[in-house]
Amino acid sequence: MDVFQAMRFFVVVAQSGSFTAAAQILETTTTNVSRAVSSLEAKLQTRLLNRTTRRLALTGAGMLYLQRCEKILDNVREAEEEAGTAHTLPTGRLKIHAMSAIGNHYVIDAVAKYRETHPSVMFDLTLTNRLPDLLEEGYDMSIVLARDLPDSGFVAQRLGSTYSILCASPAYLKKRGHPDQPKALLEHDCLRIMNAVMPVENWALTGPEGVETVNVPLSPFHINTADGMTVAIKSGMGIGIQPMASAVDGLRTGTLVRVLPEYHFEELSLFAIYPSRKFVDAKTKTWVEFLKGAIPKLLAADEKIVGSSKKDSDF
Repeated sequence: MDVFQAMRFFVVVAQSGSFTAAAQILETTTTNVSRAVSSLEAKLQTRLLNRTTRRLALTGAGMLYLQRCEKILDNVREAEEEAGTAHTLPTGRLKIHAMSAIGNHYVIDAVAKYRETHPSVMFDLTLTNRLPDLLEEGYDMSIVLARDLPDSGFVAQRLGSTYSILCASPAYLKKRGHPDQPKALLEHDCLRIMNAVMPVENWALTGPEGVETVNVPLSPFHINTADGMTVAIKSGMGIGIQPMASAVDGLRTGTLVRVLPEYHFEELSLFAIYPSRKFVDAKTKTWVEFLKGAIPKLLAADEKIVGSSKKDSDF
């Protein structure tokens, strides 16, 4: 016996006052309604209704059970409505992961602008330079840079592409000189960033002659985040790799100078990854669509600044 269904039948019988009326409301037969209520009483070992040929009357136990059943059915109805509106009304909390530089320079700003029109959506944002296990760690989405993605079965929306460049501080270049070709890096302090998408020792630079690879010398400084590398470069420690996102503010203010301005590192794609295309709720769907509109514009604006730094670096 389906206890939940029997509870529904019992409530309709009690509210309508007869098995026949209940059957009409439930669009079933009087026999089915009567059988369901009898099965419920047998399970509970309690009489819920006193029956006569003319009328039905709730017993004392039946009145108490009716009150409980009505609350349960109301809660279930509300839960179903709430779950249903999740697919039409953006509300609730999104647990998001993003790589550090991307998160700091693009995602946080995107969250702020998205919430101007969807204030009922809240965000938990974690910044780490790795690709998390979305299901194991409970993330709704990960926003990552990658050459390509493993076959995970997840949905991946490409948001654009970006690349990294070499930067140094004006003070460092004044002291050590400005390298004019990739092999000249061998005479410099090359700072190394250690994460999943940045080269450590072999720097493959794309330039006028194609790809040129430099096995950079022993580094005086290693760090694992692009924004931390920005601080090290501005401090005059050497030449380091900077994603566009991390470099633009320094290039704009002059605290960073682009090194080898005709060269850049491999282009990487920016992806929004989430577990399933089926039954995607409204908050995830609208957030993805917002990112697809906002992120390419931010990337294009940063590339314009980085591109203009080519002539600014030529001193």
